[in-house]
Amino acid sequence: MKLFLTSVAVNVLDKIIPLLPKNPRELSVAFIPTAATPYESREWMDDDRNKLIKIGFNVIDFDLNSKTEEKVRETLSKVDIVFVAGGNTFYLLEKVRQSGFDKVVKDLINKGLIYIGSSAGSIILGPTIEPIKYLDDRSKAPDLSDDYGMKFIDFIVLPHFDNKQYDQAYRELMSEYKDKYRLEPLADNQVIVIDGDKFEILNS
Repeated sequence: MKLFLTSVAVNVLDKIIPLLPKNPRELSVAFIPTAATPYESREWMDDDRNKLIKIGFNVIDFDLNSKTEEKVRETLSKVDIVFVAGGNTFYLLEKVRQSGFDKVVKDLINKGLIYIGSSAGSIILGPTIEPIKYLDDRSKAPDLSDDYGMKFIDFIVLPHFDNKQYDQAYRELMSEYKDKYRLEPLADNQVIVIDGDKFEILNS
């Protein structure tokens, strides 16, 4: 199992490259832009995608909207890496469930698929996304029945923790949840690396 959980992927991709099994030009990436759908401006997503292409990855765009579990499995089974971009975490989780992505990606990660998450793409792997109500608009996911995450990791990633824009939101979030869940604050220049049982945080 190899996971790279980032706050802003474009800032740390250069740190990830040496930890991959092959040269980027020999690796294919399924790029999941779904979380950015509720936004008119999606520059963070474009920055991540453009960086992947610049580095040399073979990037395949794959939006989870209206996809079946069969199509998700067919596509992800053919790539080396799945990259889940940032945006609205609640909206992303809704589409993750509707498409069957959650079931497929768990299975494939255990078989060697590498996972890179950026912001919302990192948060969804945890036990719940409930605390993210302080950062994201839950109303963007009207069909999401609960806030349980994919439960692939036992902690909640808190991206952009060093971004002053989120100071007040994080003060309130930490006050309510610091004793309820394991929280992992992540700065915009950091990446959590999980390789089997190994866990470390790297700075760019």
